[in-house]
Amino acid sequence: MENKYCPICGEENMCMAGTSESEHCWCNMEQFPKEIFKLVPVESIRKHCICKKCLNTFKEGQKIVK
Repeated sequence: MENKYCPICGEENMCMAGTSESEHCWCNMEQFPKEIFKLVPVESIRKHCICKKCLNTFKEGQKIVK
């Protein structure tokens, strides 16, 4: 993945997609609720990875603050 920033909060997403370590990335071991993708701007869909902090916050039912 070219962009290393979360499209929701703007912080570094720590995703290793597009690298030799991509199959060992944290995001491949997580379940992403499809509702979280509604928070991603249209221009960032499939171009920017959501960070673990935003994923965990969303799963806990808390509001994600930018």
